[in-house]
Amino acid sequence: MLKKYLEQWALVPDGAEIITPNGQLLPVRYQNTPAMLKIALPKDEELSSITMEWWNGEGAARVFKCEGNALLMERAMGRNSLITMAQTPAGDEKASQILCEVAAKLHTPRNSPIPKTLLPLEKWFESLFVINTNEHDILKEASITAKTLFATPQESVILHGDIHHGNVLDFNKRGWLAIDPKHLIGERGFDFANIFCNPDAIDHTFNIATQPGRLARQVTIVAKVANLPPKRLLQWILAYAGLSAAWLLEEKNLRAAKLPLTIATFALNELKKISKSGFKLNI
Repeated sequence: MLKKYLEQWALVPDGAEIITPNGQLLPVRYQNTPAMLKIALPKDEELSSITMEWWNGEGAARVFKCEGNALLMERAMGRNSLITMAQTPAGDEKASQILCEVAAKLHTPRNSPIPKTLLPLEKWFESLFVINTNEHDILKEASITAKTLFATPQESVILHGDIHHGNVLDFNKRGWLAIDPKHLIGERGFDFANIFCNPDAIDHTFNIATQPGRLARQVTIVAKVANLPPKRLLQWILAYAGLSAAWLLEEKNLRAAKLPLTIATFALNELKKISKSGFKLNI
């Protein structure tokens, strides 16, 4: 497949091939411009190309060519990394601000017609709704919370669906831009929830996301920058972390599931504090 598009789009290889669970990647040059050729494998990864094209380079990498499961997009050439930035407390806060700012650009309305193939966010949560919650009480809380959110929908947008420190890259003069979206539509608050499981979720470590007080501090930052009620944000964190844990438990990856289960528990505890404080925050 790589060879086919190297010839068809007149591409020059510019680095080593990268193999991921979701497909093949090859750094190339297109009309003397650094680019990345991606051949997606799962169907949802192929649909992500439609989302990338719809954004038209605003908040996301530019798409040069797209055909079936093949995508040619501009390549991030900057040296900065949000994963590295988040290793210090100040950098962690800055990284979260950048992620929020990129998400806001992606959520900005466009004049182009919305793709008809977008998956409703509620459908994305099926694994959480059907999983046996007897072994993990927090999953029951997450499922109830997700259903509450879907019963009171707000601010529907085309979502990235996987905003995290490894999916927002440094594109030099073009700034920080997103790659690898899902193909979802739903409440914009969902796109900020994954920040709280990261950057640890990328390699399933426990260095940053589970540090004492980190989630509460980040909620204050993200709620302000993203203009979200803290309670609503915490509910999305609880719901998303539960969903992430459900996916990993389906795969029998118990070690990796510990991280989102921990984050879900932290979010629930913060929600209980809000309830006890007597503040009447909007859902």
